[in-house]
Amino acid sequence: MNTISELEKYMTTPSTRLIKDIHSIDGDIMILGVGGKMGPTLAKLAKRAIDEAGLNKRVIGVSRFSSGSLRDELEEWGIETIAVDLLNDEALESLPEVKNVIYMAGNKFGTTGNEHFTWAMNAYLPGRLAEKFKNSRMVAFSTGNVYPLSNVVTNGCSEEQPVNPVGEYAQSCLGRERVLTYFSHKNQTPMLIFRLNYAIDLRYGVLLEIAKQVNEGRPIDLSMGNVNVIWQGDANEYAIRSLLHVDHPPTILNITGPETLSVRWIANEFAKRLDKEAKFENVEQDKALLNNSSKAHKLFGYPKVTVQEMLDFIANWVERGGSIHNKPTHFQEREGAF
Repeated sequence: MNTISELEKYMTTPSTRLIKDIHSIDGDIMILGVGGKMGPTLAKLAKRAIDEAGLNKRVIGVSRFSSGSLRDELEEWGIETIAVDLLNDEALESLPEVKNVIYMAGNKFGTTGNEHFTWAMNAYLPGRLAEKFKNSRMVAFSTGNVYPLSNVVTNGCSEEQPVNPVGEYAQSCLGRERVLTYFSHKNQTPMLIFRLNYAIDLRYGVLLEIAKQVNEGRPIDLSMGNVNVIWQGDANEYAIRSLLHVDHPPTILNITGPETLSVRWIANEFAKRLDKEAKFENVEQDKALLNNSSKAHKLFGYPKVTVQEMLDFIANWVERGGSIHNKPTHFQEREGAF
C-alpha cells in the first residue's frame, strides 16, 4: 500500500463473515463520534458491507465536523452525516432514533490540565446517550486502560480480571462503563463494552511510532516493554459484528491481537526492514498494559491482518514518507497521565 486511497480501500473491504453478520443486524447503524481516528473507516466498512450484502440500511455518522472535509467525504460514500455537539442537550435530543448505535465519542489526550472536560465526555455524556438511545442496541468503545498492569508472562488481563484504572483518563473510562451499566440495568438496554488496545493504522499507532524512532535513529524507551496491537480494519469489523452480542447487563469484550509483543523485538524487526540500527533506553519491566482477547477471537475468529504484515506495511509506509496523523499514543505511559 502506497497511498491513503489504497490503505482505506484495504481497511474498508468487508470480510465474508461481516457480510453474513450484517444480514442479521436489523435496522440502521449510527456511529457517535465518527470524526475520530477510527470512525471514518468504520463507517465506510459498514456501508460497504451493507452494499455488498444488497441490503437497504442507513449508516449515519455523528460528529461536530468542526473542520476539514470529512463530512463531504462520508456523504460521497453514501453515509448520512449529522453535525452536533453531543454535550448540547437540545442537539442530542434532536438525533433520530435508530436500532443500532456504535458509541465512539470520548476524550483521552489532553486530559492532564483539562480533567473536567474528559470526565464530562467520558462519564457524564454516557448517561445522556444511554437515556436517549435506551431502546437501541449499543456497542460502546472503552479501553484496556481500565485494567491494572499485568505480569508479561500471564497472557494479559481477561474480562474476569478486576479493574484497577491508573490515572484520571482511565478512571473516567471506567466511569463511562459504570454509568452505561447502570442504564442497561435500569432500561434493559442491550449493550457491549468494547475494551480496545491498541488499534494500528499506517498513519498512527504504536508500531508507527516505533518504526519512526528506528528510522530516525532515536532510542526506544523499553519501560513499557510489551504491548498488544490489532489492525484497525479488524477492530472496526469486530465493533460492527459486536452488535449481535449485546446483552443486559452489558457484555464485556477485550479487543486486541492474540500476541504479547516485545517492544525490543518490534524495533529490531523494523531495523531489519529499514536497514537501520535499533537503539534503546531503559530496561523492560515485568509488568505492562496487556489484554487477553481470546473471548473475542472465539466469537469473531483471529484478525485477518497478521503482525508480520503490519510490520511490512508500516516499514514501507515510513520508508516512502507516507502521510501520518502525528498523534502520539503515549503507550509508554505507566502512570496514566495523558
